[in-house]
Amino acid sequence: MIDYGTKEYKQMVHLRIEILRKPLGLNFTEEELEKEKDDVLMGAFEDDRILGCCLLTKIDNKSIRLRQMAVPNSMQGKGIGRALMIFAENIARDLGYKVLLMHARKTAAGFYEKLGYSISGNEFEEVTIPHYVMEKAL
Repeated sequence: MIDYGTKEYKQMVHLRIEILRKPLGLNFTEEELEKEKDDVLMGAFEDDRILGCCLLTKIDNKSIRLRQMAVPNSMQGKGIGRALMIFAENIARDLGYKVLLMHARKTAAGFYEKLGYSISGNEFEEVTIPHYVMEKAL
């Protein structure tokens, strides 16, 4: 678990910019980051180096949304994303949520399907690239 505003949080934001935003020519606004104060922030670390991250945002009393899953390209395929997903699901379940959903990049849909997520709805564009809403009952 990462606390908002800490050095670990700053590492998390940097990783998300490098992996998720910079390749699309995008960045975060202060307003976007400010909204994360109430989110559940998670990271995987080795010593003091961040290996991956994601966050959970409340939708309603039964649903929570996974956002901003990021693992460096050099670390993908080593089980970090899978471990983060299992951790996020357990946290969501412990907090009483019944459904975990996300806006998954089309290129990542297969990864989430292997973890039991289903596409619900049609493809749509977000941050300039194709996405699907995916969800899983907890």
